[in-house]
Amino acid sequence: MAAHRKSKQSPLGGSAVRTAATLALASAATATLFEGSGHADPRPTTAQVKAEVDRLYEEAEVATERYNGAKEKADQARTAFDRLRDEAARRTERLNTAREGLGAMAAAQYRSGGLDPAVQLALTSDPDQYLERAALAEKAGERQAAAVTSVRRELAAIRQLRGESAGKLTALRGHETELRRQKAAVVGKLAEARRLLDRLTDEERARYEAAVAARNGSGTSTTRADNTNGSAGSTTRSSAAAGTTGGSSATARADRSSGAGRASVNAPNSRAAAAISFARAQLGKPYVWGATGPSAYDCSGLTQAAWRAAGVTLPRTTYTQINAGQRVSRSQLAPGDLVFFYSGISHVGLYIGGGQMIHAPRPGAPVRVAPIDEMPFAGATRIG
Repeated sequence: MAAHRKSKQSPLGGSAVRTAATLALASAATATLFEGSGHADPRPTTAQVKAEVDRLYEEAEVATERYNGAKEKADQARTAFDRLRDEAARRTERLNTAREGLGAMAAAQYRSGGLDPAVQLALTSDPDQYLERAALAEKAGERQAAAVTSVRRELAAIRQLRGESAGKLTALRGHETELRRQKAAVVGKLAEARRLLDRLTDEERARYEAAVAARNGSGTSTTRADNTNGSAGSTTRSSAAAGTTGGSSATARADRSSGAGRASVNAPNSRAAAAISFARAQLGKPYVWGATGPSAYDCSGLTQAAWRAAGVTLPRTTYTQINAGQRVSRSQLAPGDLVFFYSGISHVGLYIGGGQMIHAPRPGAPVRVAPIDEMPFAGATRIG
């Protein structure tokens, strides 16, 4: 018979096993809880939020200048395309007129029978009259040849214009694609900055505002990234949409009324004085990306408008404006010079002397007087 062995008993009873399992599960849950909290991203400090928002604003301004450049090129391509299209229409009208003339000549020849000249001379009863008509026919033939030449010339010109128009249309579509891409980049950066700021508590927001005001050397200022739907050429913007508040508006009004930050050195010429005068009149107006006035500006839109008021045409973007005049060093700055910032030449202001400039800073910060030391200096240009 097979041997029967007693099954091995667990040293723990049933209730003990259940108790141990419960403790193990509790221990595991507690460990998971602490582990999870230990790996959770800590809430960013106000200083960290400010640094990140500043970075997003800078990147948005880079994208804004690229948007401005793409828009300028798109506008130029559209103007060229329209000009070529209008010229092609005029040429086509001339071609149709020449064709009608040739058709009339062909009809007249058909009615005359188109007989050989020698046969016509033999059959005529009045040779003198025939010879006179032959001379007229020769002149008509010369006119017909000229008409044919004109038709051929117009056809060739129209083919060339259509080819050029096709090239301009392709370029226009490319610039419009770039325009949409840069607009999306600007909107995305500003929206991200707004989300960061919206996460701040009231106390944190107050500290943030104080830090911004201290950097700008002004009183209370509320900075919001609300211009996410800003567009080129905007002329109407409420204070809330622009992100301005009574404090920042009051500071801007004080700049206008008291002459805060006025140049300690007179402008070197009447044009520079006119540009500075125009810029001062814009103090307090909101920053809107892509805007060139008269109710809102971005940084290069403001400097372009200021020098336009002085009778000088500047290109649209920071990275083209820096090459619009004579480069000068920081130690040689004079009122009216354009001052540029950041390694990518993404921001510009109008120097007014005494280490101060007038500029359109960023969303939520209106056109204001500010020290040129508040941003990393990249270069300066003197407009002739």
